[in-house]
Amino acid sequence: MSDDGHRGAEPSPIERRVDAIESLLVEKGLLTTEVVDAIVETYEQDVGPLNGAKVVARAWIDDDYRARLLADGTAAIGELGFGGPEGEHLVVLENTPAVHNVVVCTLCSCYPWPVLGLPPRWYKSHAYRARMVREPRTVLAEFGTTVPDGVEVAVWDSSAEVRYLVLPERPDGTDGLSEDDLVPLVTRDHMIGVVR
Repeated sequence: MSDDGHRGAEPSPIERRVDAIESLLVEKGLLTTEVVDAIVETYEQDVGPLNGAKVVARAWIDDDYRARLLADGTAAIGELGFGGPEGEHLVVLENTPAVHNVVVCTLCSCYPWPVLGLPPRWYKSHAYRARMVREPRTVLAEFGTTVPDGVEVAVWDSSAEVRYLVLPERPDGTDGLSEDDLVPLVTRDHMIGVVR
C-alpha cells in the first residue's frame, strides 16, 4: 500500500484546504515546504513513536510492568510520563504466537498520538480503513507482512472512546539487550500491527 494511501483518489476537502493554506503561507514567505515536511516527519517518525517504543521496551524487560500495561494501558503508559489528549483511554493488545493484532479506525483516524505521534497518511486513507476489516491478511501482505495460516488476525477498531497500541512479540535473540538497546527495534508500524 502506498504511503499516501490515495491510489489516485481525489484529495478530501480538508486535504485540499490544508494544501491551500500551506501554499499561501509558503507564497507569503512565512514558512517553507521543507519546514512543514520536517515537522510532520518529526511527529510521524520520532517524537510519538519513540515514546511508544519506550513503552514496548519496558514491557519486554519488566514482567510486572507488562502485566500493568495489559491490565490498564492508560495508567501504565502514564507511569512513563506519556498521556494527554488522544491518549486518555489506551488499551494495549499483546501479540502472541497464536494472535496477531492490527489496529484501524474505520470511521476516521482515531490514533494514540502520545505514543505514536501523527498518524501516517495510509492509516487515514479510505482504502486502509475499509479493506483492513474485510481482508486483513491481504492488506498486511501489502505491507510485506505474512501472518501464518494458524495465527489468528485480530482487527481492532479505534474510536474516540478507546485507542489501541499493539505490544509486538519480543524478537528472538534479544534476551541480552538492555531497555535502551531494545527501543530502536520498535517502529510505529509494529505498534499499529501492520508489521511483525
